[in-house]
Amino acid sequence: MKKRTGKVEPVSTTRKTFSQIEMREWGLLATAIIITLLLTAGIISYTIPVFSSISENPDLPTDYVLRGLAGMVLLFDLYSIYQQLQIQRMRSQLLEREELFRLISENAADMIDVVDTKGNRLYNSPSYEKILGYSPEELKQTSAFEHIHPDDCEKISSAAAFAQKHGRGQAIEYRMRDKAGQWRVLESTASAVRNKNGEVEKLIIVNRDVSERRLLAKQFLQAQKMEAVGRLSGGVAHDFNNLLGVIIGYAELLEDGTTTSASSRESVDQILSAGRQAASLTKQLLAFSRQQVLEPKILDVNAIVRDTQKMLRRLIGEDIELVTQLDGAISKVKVDQAQLQQAIINMAVNARDAMPNGGQLRIQTDNFEMDEEAIRKYQYPVLVGSYVRIRISDNGAGMSSETLARAFEPFFTTKEKGKGTGLGLAMVYGFVKQSGGYIDLTSELGAGTTLIIYLPQTQQTSNEKEFVIRKESLAGKGTILLVEDDGPLRRLTARLLQSFGYRVLDAEDAASAIAISDATKENIDLLLTDVVLPKTNGRALADTLQERRPTLRVLFTSGYTGQIVGKGNILEENCHFLPKPYTSSCLAHKVRGVLEGQPALG
Repeated sequence: MKKRTGKVEPVSTTRKTFSQIEMREWGLLATAIIITLLLTAGIISYTIPVFSSISENPDLPTDYVLRGLAGMVLLFDLYSIYQQLQIQRMRSQLLEREELFRLISENAADMIDVVDTKGNRLYNSPSYEKILGYSPEELKQTSAFEHIHPDDCEKISSAAAFAQKHGRGQAIEYRMRDKAGQWRVLESTASAVRNKNGEVEKLIIVNRDVSERRLLAKQFLQAQKMEAVGRLSGGVAHDFNNLLGVIIGYAELLEDGTTTSASSRESVDQILSAGRQAASLTKQLLAFSRQQVLEPKILDVNAIVRDTQKMLRRLIGEDIELVTQLDGAISKVKVDQAQLQQAIINMAVNARDAMPNGGQLRIQTDNFEMDEEAIRKYQYPVLVGSYVRIRISDNGAGMSSETLARAFEPFFTTKEKGKGTGLGLAMVYGFVKQSGGYIDLTSELGAGTTLIIYLPQTQQTSNEKEFVIRKESLAGKGTILLVEDDGPLRRLTARLLQSFGYRVLDAEDAASAIAISDATKENIDLLLTDVVLPKTNGRALADTLQERRPTLRVLFTSGYTGQIVGKGNILEENCHFLPKPYTSSCLAHKVRGVLEGQPALG
């Protein structure tokens, strides 16, 4: 025997009731017909003797009288059948309407509720059970306000009073607890049903679950805020990097000066230290705003973790156990190596600060297939594909839901003043998003924090060969065309290049650079140009000059482009790039590397 379940049978109670009524009516009709036929037979049996007694008088129309009586009885029978058919037709129409209402109510996405003026539930559509988990029987045993958030009860009472008074409802939003204990946001409208005296006796309430919509709207606003802050950060960093380049460059010139006294040298060292800290800060701002220029390379994530492991042990201290679980069959990724290392360090430092009394920091890597089922857990768009997953978890203090919601905001920190800039996770977020990946952060007070990074796998292989420069000399030979629209930085860079032994031709824009190139008869070995130039960009300038000078090598520099080095952007992959602000030694190494190394694109 099959176990009886609590599900409602396909045939509704109303249909069963109509079927029973129909059977009774057909039974009554059959009885009526039988009685009518018996009556007809009795009339005939009675009238025949009567008419035979008067057979002596042949003028009487006895046959017409009998036929008339029989016809009347048959006509009554036909009318009874017609009446029953009409009743059956009306009943079928009612059944069709009832079935239509049942289909609408059972398949409607909205929750339909009928209550009386006291708030007692009279009807609840089946969608309540689908969305909130409550069965009709469970809802009937509760009042309309029992599952409503206490802060929203007054709002609902006011809306109900308005509907009773005016006969129409107002659109409101309130929170209702589902059977699992989660608060759902419902959008509700009510309309009044009046009796024949014009008094409101019922309210029809239509509720729509807008929880996901509100969550998406909240995330969209958060993304807009992050984007606005990112644009502001990127714009500030762009101008600030040029200023820092000048400050750091001239401070290095002072530091290298032979006439600098000991007291002056200490001041210069402080200037350099502050300048380099500011440069690091702008770099993090650009990372968050996803406007830094990345140099993606084919990397083994496990190798990066191993290289960073020794540094991490010094950073987190001896009271925190570092555990690594690295998948040996992990795929390669194509990201910026320095940024990936910095992201791992930032996450480890955050974990360390969450475990002041010691604990465990665990770093895990593996391959992960993001399929249709996996992306359902995320409220934001995620592309299906193959990823390398980096999981960093700790068993520290954890975060509250309020802190978790703001974890990636720049300058937001829970640390004491002077112990954090609030850019650590913001930088990680920007780097991951700019690299085409995703980041997932989960945390609970007292239960630790887990941060997961998904980076797209790549099937490409690395064929790069590093060019090693001898450390004993930064000097070089050749002619360099320098294009920089910032005057102080251009003059400083020209002075530094000249100090390294190069001949420098400088221009403030692309038109001047082309004019200088056309006027110069001797060979120009290198074009050192800013990516962002007035009215054009460094890529377009390089293309123009290389058409006229095929052997010209190019070195791009920028503190902010809003681009990523790679396909579909201003700069091609494998191009030579020098990020701003740069030190004199970085400038010299990069120029020597471009002039003496293998040619690159652009």
